[in-house]
Amino acid sequence: MSNELGKKVREIREAEGRGRQAFSDLTGIPKQTLINIENGRSAPSGKHLELVSKAFSRYALWLVTNLVDESSGHISPEIERARQMLKQTGTDTD
Repeated sequence: MSNELGKKVREIREAEGRGRQAFSDLTGIPKQTLINIENGRSAPSGKHLELVSKAFSRYALWLVTNLVDESSGHISPEIERARQMLKQTGTDTD
């Protein structure tokens, strides 16, 4: 479970195009702790999940439940990457 959550934290960071230091600065999670979480060496605490969810609220539902609700603005990193790709190719509908 901790490895799955660590992978999700990394997916959020990468979907947002943030390096570890920038993500650390935004969330308040120390960089080395973030590295350990992402690499599965330690499990994210409830406080870590809360910090990520507050900084990137659009991913909070997906982070803890693996569910999305696009109509309410709750997305996954996969959806965000698809949106970014559509914007880059000029085929977005917004």
